[in-house]
Parts: sequence; C-alpha cells; structure tokens
Amino acid sequence: MKLIEAIIKPFKLDEVKDALNAIGIEGITVNEVKGFGRQKGHTELYRGAEYVVDFIPKIKMEIAVSDDLVAKVVETIQNSAKTGRIGDGKIFVISLEEAIRIRTGEQGDDAI
Repeated sequence: MKLIEAIIKPFKLDEVKDALNAIGIEGITVNEVKGFGRQKGHTELYRGAEYVVDFIPKIKMEIAVSDDLVAKVVETIQNSAKTGRIGDGKIFVISLEEAIRIRTGEQGDDAI
C-alpha cells in the first residue's frame, strides 16, 4: 500500500477530484495549506503599500491506494493538475505499512 500526497493549486481541486472519481478512487483527504517552492511568493499592493506574500495557498490531497493503483493515480493527478506554469505542485508517494478501518476492523487493502 502507498500513501500519495499531492500539493496542487486550489482551483484545480474539482478537476483532480473528478478525474480520480472517474478511475474509481473514492477516498480522498483534502487540506488547505500554505507554502512555497521555486515560486517564492509574489508581491501585492494593499492601500498603496507593496508587500511580499511568501506563503501561497495550496491544496494538499492524501490518497491511500493499493500498490497496483499507484501509477494510475499519479498519472491522473499529474494530467489533471497540470497548467504548465510554475507552482503546479508536487506528488509524493510514501510507503504505507498498515491501514485499519475503525468501524469494521478490516486491515490492509481491505481497509482502503
């Protein structure tokens, strides 16, 4: 099992979610986060004063999947979140030791 974490632009969330639903992914955890990479923020003008916004709003998605679905999920996220501009985000694939469904006690692939 793997945990896939994807950091994407907020306006791409619905498109990514719909694409994941289309390939059969039902469980997604979504958090609103802030951060920066090479983009390094941007400057804004507020009441005549210019200031730097270091942390840019992003969406962090977490999806637990069985090993055989990893490539398909990564490809789907990559294709649906891509704008071709800086700041599109990152995808991380992390090994997941165990998953347990609290309600039924199911473990492993059965829990996800």
